[in-house]
Amino acid sequence: MASAADRLRSRRAARRIALAAIFEAEFGQHTPTTILERQLAESEGDPETAEMARRLVDLVVEHRDTIDARIEATATRYPVVSLARMDRALLRCAIGEVLHSATPARVAIAEWVELARTYSGDPMRRLMNGVLGQIAKGTAAG
Repeated sequence: MASAADRLRSRRAARRIALAAIFEAEFGQHTPTTILERQLAESEGDPETAEMARRLVDLVVEHRDTIDARIEATATRYPVVSLARMDRALLRCAIGEVLHSATPARVAIAEWVELARTYSGDPMRRLMNGVLGQIAKGTAAG
């Protein structure tokens, strides 16, 4: 049986893998699902990590239009098309998980804020925290 630390590492790895697939798809050569399956075939991750990564990518693909609309409505000074590719991928993955998964919002927010700091920097970390906080608050109220 996996320890809590192992499960946390597995979920964090799944988020990174999903983010990489969504980011690479921004360049238009392949679909996020195709990219993800290639990444999973090349790595030797555990099945739990692969399954969560698939769920996250599927959420972003399925709900991309509504996710982008939430970005536009919440971060009005940052139109989706003007965001850097990595920032757009980070927000899409994070919002997808907050809105459309069973993960508690505060857990998803903490994880994605940390990934934003790692892959984009402090300004994106602050934007991510603000956007996700507003979305989670709106979801809890609605």
